[in-house]
Formats: sequence, C-alpha cells, structure tokens
Amino acid sequence: MAETPALPPSLYADTAPPAPPTPPLQGDHSCAVAVVGAGYTGLSAALHLAEQGVDVTVLEAAEPGWGASGRNGGQINPGLKDDPDAVEARFGRALGGRMVAMGYAAPDLVFDLVARHGIACAAQRSGTIRAAYAARDVPAIRASFEQCARRDMPVELLEGDALRAATGSARYVCAMLDRRGGQLEPLAYARGLAAAALRAGARIHGGTRVTRLVRDSDAWRLDTPRGAVRARQVILATNGYTDDLWPGLRQSIVPVFSAITASEPMPETLARAVLPMRSSLYEVGRITVYVRVDGANRLLIGGRSVQREVARAEELRYLSDYAARLWPETAGLRWTHGWAGRIAITTDHYPHLHEPAPGLLAALGYNGRGVAMATMMGRQLARRVQGAAVAELDMPVTPIAPIPLHRFWRVGVEARIAWGRVQDRFGF
Repeated sequence: MAETPALPPSLYADTAPPAPPTPPLQGDHSCAVAVVGAGYTGLSAALHLAEQGVDVTVLEAAEPGWGASGRNGGQINPGLKDDPDAVEARFGRALGGRMVAMGYAAPDLVFDLVARHGIACAAQRSGTIRAAYAARDVPAIRASFEQCARRDMPVELLEGDALRAATGSARYVCAMLDRRGGQLEPLAYARGLAAAALRAGARIHGGTRVTRLVRDSDAWRLDTPRGAVRARQVILATNGYTDDLWPGLRQSIVPVFSAITASEPMPETLARAVLPMRSSLYEVGRITVYVRVDGANRLLIGGRSVQREVARAEELRYLSDYAARLWPETAGLRWTHGWAGRIAITTDHYPHLHEPAPGLLAALGYNGRGVAMATMMGRQLARRVQGAAVAELDMPVTPIAPIPLHRFWRVGVEARIAWGRVQDRFGF
C-alpha cells in the first residue's frame, strides 16, 4: 500500500499553524457530495456546501494544502488573465461581464473567508502591482488600466516617482496598482479553510487517494486503499496534480512547476525600502516573476522553474540573483528556503469548469492565480451542486479537451521557459 506523501519542505511548512486532524478513510461510507482534492478549490467547495447543511466528504491523497495550495507565492490577484474587454468579446456581454465581475471580486471572497472564520494566515489587503520593465509591455499595462478604470475599478497607473515609491526599485517603467489584491501565507490559509469546513460539518480524510471512480446505480462509488465512499455527486478538484481518475482530464492542462525562494528576515531599514507598500508584485514579461515581502520581513521571489521538485534555496540562485537586480541592497541577504510546486496551465489561460457526466463536476487551471480564483471556483462548484443552472454560473461549463501531444509537455515547457528568458534578457 502506497505511503501518504510527506509535506514538502518550504518556509510555509516551517511556519504555518498546525494542520487540523484529517485521518484516513476507513471502511465504506456514503454522503451527498464527495470532493476529491483538499486544495483551495475542494476546501472552498466543501466549506460552502457544509455551511448550507450539505453532507460532504473530502478525500485527499496527502493532506490539505499539500499541493500548490500550500506552496504558491501567496499573492491574492484580482481578475482573470485576459483584460475585461477581451473576456467580454470572447464570451459575450452577459456571461463575459459576469466572468469579469467574478474575477475581480475573487479577492473579496478570500478576505471575507479569512475574517469570517478567523483564519490566521497573515492576510494583508495591500494591493497587487502588475509591473512592466520593458517598453514593449507598457501598452498592455495602459490598456489594462484604461479598461478597469472605465468600469470604475479601484486601480491606479504608476509611473516615474510614484512607481519607484511603490516598488522601491528603479527597474520598472510602468505598472497598474489594484488595491483589491494583497497577500497571505498559503499553507496557513489552506489549513484554515480545512478547519472551517470541519467546523461546518464536512468530513476530510487525508492519506486517502481515490483509486477508482465508477457509476454505481444512481450514485458514484469512489474506491480508496482502505474503504470506499458512495456519493450522489462528485467534485474533482485536483488541479496541477490531476491524475487519470477521469479520462482526458489530466491531458487537458499542463502541470508547470513554479518555484519560490525566501530570504532571512530583512533588517527593518532594508525592509522599508523593498516594496514599501507591501503590495504583491508580478511582472509582465515572457517568463513570470512574482515578489512579495511577508509579515516577518522576508523577501519571497518566485517564477517558472526547472520542471521538478526543488528542496533548497541553492537550486534557485537565478531568482535570488534577480532579486538583487531589482533591489541591489538585498545582495547580501541569506536565502533560507527554496521549493516548487505544480500549477495548472490551460491553453486559453482561463479556468476550466467541466461537467463530463451527470452528477460529476471538475474545476482546474488557474494559470498562476489560484489563491483567489480557486477559492472562487469552489463557490461556483457549490452553487452548481445545489441546483444552480449552468446559465446562472459565472463561468462557462465546457467539454474536457485533451491537449494534442500532451505527453511531451515537459519538453515543451522547458523549451518555452528557456526561450522566454532569452527574449527577456535581450529585450525582444
């Protein structure tokens, strides 16, 4: 029998509050809704359902927050990847408008859950900065700002002295500040969601990998190594760690590794010079880089990585070296942690919501915006389970579409990252 995967080493694993007890499933059970995966999507869905009195069981192969939900950059980013005009042009004014509103309201949901359930995860509503360092990317920043401002969103265009004051860095030439965003400690947030769901009446079983999902008369049967669950409805919420439990789902996303390195706590004087507003920042470039300073004055910087697990800061020198390029004063910092995790990328860069069979739902593909979007998609799933019509949801329900030549994803991702770094380095 396979052992439960251990929690990978990270800054979050060292500092998060203890996990709530989630013992493995033993024996055969039944429930109204079974959720596979205890990341933000599954935990949010379970919490929203349990609060409405729905009998829900969560089955997790490891422990809540084991995947990207407990390893990400901790940025709470508003919006979808595409700008509002592009979303509405693609999906129409009605659905596209709801998608835009949902995406930009996703941080509201995160901060509301944190406050309502007393989740100790160092959440700060300090804003999100989308920053450009190359002139080629300035029009995109300006377009995003114009479209958001036209919709009366709380955004600001930052340039010159205002941009330098917000970031503490001379590298950036233009940025948009969205004050709805912010940051939190990811594993602490996941564990807090799990604890809240348990208090609301959900059951969560860690160390319980679902090995088979089959239709059993008028319900679904989920087999695990030590028992089984029979449920009227099932939610698949496995994102970047999706396996072959349902045909084609794993092949519909690219599970890209993103890595983060964290410094020792910075002296107060230095900490005041780096991202003084404590906004989280992500760059508009060929290869994503994201940065924040946590509540203990540690500098965290992340980006696309080698396509494997990482366990030491020394493996991510390119990130800490880049931090020193952004803030030369940080050149002498000691970097104490380095880790990586899989995020799920979709070919169209939108989250995907599927209903491949009656009573079976799946949501995945947050494209690096999972803290807010996965939490929000959990609520969308809960709405559908409770009877909301497809036309009432704020995301389209689409067929599962496997990516051609998916088995070569690792080679393709590594080539794309290498070429993107060349383009960023030489400015084309």
